[in-house]
Amino acid sequence: MPELRVNGVRLFHTDEGVGEPLVFVHGSWTDHNGWRTVASRFADSRRVVTYDRRGHSLSERPPGPGSRQEDEDDLAALIETLALGPAHVVGNSFGAAITLGLATRRPELFRSVVAHEPPLFATVAQDPKLRPLMEEARRRVDAVLATLESGDMAGGARQFVEEIAFGPGGWAKLPPALQQTFVTNAATWMDEQADPTWPHLDVDALARFPGPILLTRGTESPPTFGAVVEQLADHLPHAQLHTYAGAGHLPHVSHPDEYVRTVTTFLQHR
Repeated sequence: MPELRVNGVRLFHTDEGVGEPLVFVHGSWTDHNGWRTVASRFADSRRVVTYDRRGHSLSERPPGPGSRQEDEDDLAALIETLALGPAHVVGNSFGAAITLGLATRRPELFRSVVAHEPPLFATVAQDPKLRPLMEEARRRVDAVLATLESGDMAGGARQFVEEIAFGPGGWAKLPPALQQTFVTNAATWMDEQADPTWPHLDVDALARFPGPILLTRGTESPPTFGAVVEQLADHLPHAQLHTYAGAGHLPHVSHPDEYVRTVTTFLQHR
């Protein structure tokens, strides 16, 4: 099993193709398999690396509370250990927050950034028009945490999918293997929520990032995600914005053809 030991943690990873490095960073609850529908198509012309973040699936689950900065440091170590930098880095959800956070701290590791719906809710927390929306999102997160803390991991995973990430009916649309992955990694999501820094981002520092950035959202995602993407786009004049019509929080799973076209077009000549 291909593993790297970085920052005291064993990380599972895959590495295929040749060419400019392209690293995929998955979100909460999922793992490297979420990229399976698109990664091999990029590997026709690029070196593609996917990995399980710490605490997820085939990677090591360290004891004690973690932080998003640890995930950022893991991504940096992955890029450096595999000699990938500067790399194109694509992140989804919490993986997008990790990617953007590291881009503010270690911009030299990046050639470009693609970020889909990072849950950086602190960036919109001061907007009075959005406050009721954010308060409702917080209540839903607390409800999922309560379910998980009761020991019902499957129920909490389904609750998260239905009430936060994808909307009613979303759980049934996930392949059974992905449902099981959500259940397996539920405890790590609980750990992530204990980190008070996870929804924050130094937007001013990101505005100084010299490389190209593509921010994306889906029309079927809960409005909290779109609000964050719009806020980031407003503060990053050099960023491009793309909306996946009919897609939600996992466009690389639900709309793989459009996803590959969109990211490929962005990466051309970068």
